[in-house]
Amino acid sequence: MGKGKLEKFADMAAYPHVFEYPYSVADNVPFEMKGEWNKEFFKNDNPIVLELGCGRGEYTVGLGRRFNDKNFIGIDIKGARMWTGATDALKEDLKNVAFLRTNIEIIDRFFGPEEVSEIWLTFSDPQMKKATKRLTSTYFMERYRRFLKPGGLIHVKTDSQFLFTYTKYMLEENGIVPEFITEDLYHSGLEDDILAIKTYYEQQWLDRGLNIKYIKFRLPLEGELREPDVEIELDPYRSYNRSKRSGLKTSK
Repeated sequence: MGKGKLEKFADMAAYPHVFEYPYSVADNVPFEMKGEWNKEFFKNDNPIVLELGCGRGEYTVGLGRRFNDKNFIGIDIKGARMWTGATDALKEDLKNVAFLRTNIEIIDRFFGPEEVSEIWLTFSDPQMKKATKRLTSTYFMERYRRFLKPGGLIHVKTDSQFLFTYTKYMLEENGIVPEFITEDLYHSGLEDDILAIKTYYEQQWLDRGLNIKYIKFRLPLEGELREPDVEIELDPYRSYNRSKRSGLKTSK
């Protein structure tokens, strides 16, 4: 029988590579490792890569296995899911993998200027009703700017046509040219062992015949960012573990 949530949370509290700072804690306790992840935790100068909304942590752990010359931090608020990746990393003694349980809305409280080299957004909730909740919105891009290195990479991997379309419009509105973009990743001809890592839910979506979209771009650290003023057709399906889509046909 698998472990229950309480047992998983107890494990997480004892894991040396897991840091838990939800809203209620972050408001009262300063994060002293901000700007010092390399020195204080990883004990090296290797680039830091974040997976935001890491879920079970498949990408964080998968990347850590492949690239021992980089450091990876999985971030999510749902600790019971994160337990899977955190436990795998502990069992495999992956010294270049850590997890941070917090709300992504306050992500800039945990990383200093130019501390992060790359961000992965893997199957983020498309948040079709409110633009500021989308992890590719300018609301979040402004936060990423506070800790990304100049020319820092952002990877977006999604099953959502809505989020993919919105992200394209956001890039166009701000004159950002993607380095790579495809609506069908696994028939794009792109050979990349990073992209070969599949999350649990990604495999479910592939089994349902849904295409996986991918965008890679560099976020400029200067200049005003503008939200696109467009209407986008909502996704016509209900994703696993996501709330049912609204009755609207389009959204901004």
